[in-house]
Amino acid sequence: QVQLTESGGGFVQAGGSLRLSCVVSGLSFTNHAMAWFRQSPGLEREFVGVISRTSSTYYADFVDGRFTISRDNAKNTVYLQLHNLKPEDTAVYYCAASPSTSRAIDPYNFWGQGTQVTVSS
Repeated sequence: QVQLTESGGGFVQAGGSLRLSCVVSGLSFTNHAMAWFRQSPGLEREFVGVISRTSSTYYADFVDGRFTISRDNAKNTVYLQLHNLKPEDTAVYYCAASPSTSRAIDPYNFWGQGTQVTVSS
């Protein structure tokens, strides 16, 4: 059974930082690209960033150098470090796994349950 379990969300003031983690089990972690998406109430789920199987990283334009994705293959874990958070970053953040590196939602067939990030102004 494949499981992706996010943690690390919370409440933070604008300008603050958080580190999200996603622990993966039940699949070959090193053979999957790992992405982060987010979804705010009333809005569609949007791409945040992805780290490929070879640890290349790609980000959405709105990230603008504030977020960093990394992976620890020994721990089957992917991280999303969030810096300089803004109120508009408030959302549920999801990790997802795919055999291919993509900014689109469709290639990702395994998802976590999400972790809430709330940024106050």
